Amino acid sequence: MPVSLDEVQHVPEIFPVIKAAIDRKRQPGQFLLTGSANVMLLPKLSESLAGRMEVLTLWPFSQGEIHGVRESFGDTLFSPKPVGWTGKTAIVRRDELLETVLAGGYPLAVARQSAARRDAWFQPYVMTMIQRDIRDLANIADVTAVPRLLSVVAARAGGLLNFADPSPYHKRP
Repeated sequence: MPVSLDEVQHVPEIFPVIKAAIDRKRQPGQFLLTGSANVMLLPKLSESLAGRMEVLTLWPFSQGEIHGVRESFGDTLFSPKPVGWTGKTAIVRRDELLETVLAGGYPLAVARQSAARRDAWFQPYVMTMIQRDIRDLANIADVTAVPRLLSVVAARAGGLLNFADPSPYHKRP
């Protein structure tokens, strides 16, 4: 009977047991292990499941998946023609495009009808990742500084990296 285990990165001591079970019976699909971290990179993991597992990365929804159309969002976004999706008759205005990008692709966030409701979903999601996964897996002592760091990095996305830039977030030695 298949076994499904979620957030396995928090229980590294289970991996030797899983390894032994797989070695006893080499049948694919015995275990479905899920979590928010790559188990192959966990510092606490003493037993490797290399060669015994397949890793699948689940990404957020793409724009084609959200709108139920054939993928062309990236090509259309960077084309010199007006922005629109293949198969759609309406042209997407720039403000609609911005709203689409800001909505993201996480299924539970996309399902929210307003920006305020999406923000209400994203805030605790980010805090959960910071408080649980980043602190536990990366041994960061001051997790309260991580949201500020994420904001600074997000605000600078797409810009040039200039180490000489005097920023209020950059502390000089």
